[in-house]
Amino acid sequence: MTDAAIPRFTGDARPYAGGDPYADHRTADFPFTHLVDLADRRLGAGVIAANDEFFAERENLLKPGPAVFDPEHFGHKGKVMDGWETRRRRGASAAEPHPTADDHDWALVRLGAPGVVRGIVLDTAHFRGNYPQAVSVQATALPGAPSPEDLLTPDVKWTTLVPRTAVGGHAANGFAVDVEQRFTHLRVNQHPDGGIARLRVYGEVVPDPAWLAALGTFDLAALENGGQVEDASDRFYSPATNTIQPGRSRKMDDGWETRRRRDRGNDWISYRLAAPSEIRAVEIDTAYLKGNAAGWASLSVRDGEDGDWTEILPRTRLQPDTDHRFVLDAAARATHVRVDIFPDGGISRLRLHGSLTEDGAAALAARHRELGG
Repeated sequence: MTDAAIPRFTGDARPYAGGDPYADHRTADFPFTHLVDLADRRLGAGVIAANDEFFAERENLLKPGPAVFDPEHFGHKGKVMDGWETRRRRGASAAEPHPTADDHDWALVRLGAPGVVRGIVLDTAHFRGNYPQAVSVQATALPGAPSPEDLLTPDVKWTTLVPRTAVGGHAANGFAVDVEQRFTHLRVNQHPDGGIARLRVYGEVVPDPAWLAALGTFDLAALENGGQVEDASDRFYSPATNTIQPGRSRKMDDGWETRRRRDRGNDWISYRLAAPSEIRAVEIDTAYLKGNAAGWASLSVRDGEDGDWTEILPRTRLQPDTDHRFVLDAAARATHVRVDIFPDGGISRLRLHGSLTEDGAAALAARHRELGG
């Protein structure tokens, strides 16, 4: 299930000795982190249950940004940690003081967007001597909004994404996943106990075709509807994926901003839609980008992997901190979209309003069935 080529970190980290707590954090450039985080709170993800969260709450697993460490912060239960931390397990008696090989703690995670998981990162940042000996991750797909009790019934089928694997303290433990199925929930296990700071679940959104059909017209670029960023000219200040996150941007770094250009070129993002679609209206939002919004933008589409790019929105002046709306003269058929900004700067959101074509809806429904949806 996992890729042996992914770097592995095992064993204790050194005790914290002062200064930057991340100075000795062990990590790597994992090959899947460019994909959407299916466990992003902005998509609706949540940690819905855990068997134990004595020292630190389960909800910390999905907090945005890296875990924070304050060496002086203690509470009534001990050191306050920015992660999910369980109490120390004990054996059944003085004669058997150690936990059994099967003893473990678990947390149930609802993915914000159902999809195919390509990689998982379980980061034990700041858990130096209190991290789990090993971890494992399982996944399942259930319709609707199942309760923790529903997920814990014996008839639920769980598929192993990460087998029981030793991990290290104060390290980003990454696992590549190769399971071609659509999942809605994860069960994260730590053996036998300990703490995990952050969980990231990278993959590809697989939307429900029945839901999109009921909506009719929807945002074709949105992450939750299966849109994805394929490439971008610059990700210096913030990821291009921010432009297709749910809702409006709430601060400047919740959009896409490039470094200042010193040549005569321009910046751009290319997107792949979930299936062949017809775009009828466009929104380009520069919310919170005031002195650094793009000066102009244009939009082009392509129908097919090798089709030619066709401009559907000519180079248009953008205003800072403004939502710009454009109704197209005719619906534009597309599988890929490219937004060019001139010369640099940023946009916070791109919305492409339209619907799937007849063949696009059929292709999406077929993929949904193939992946077990």
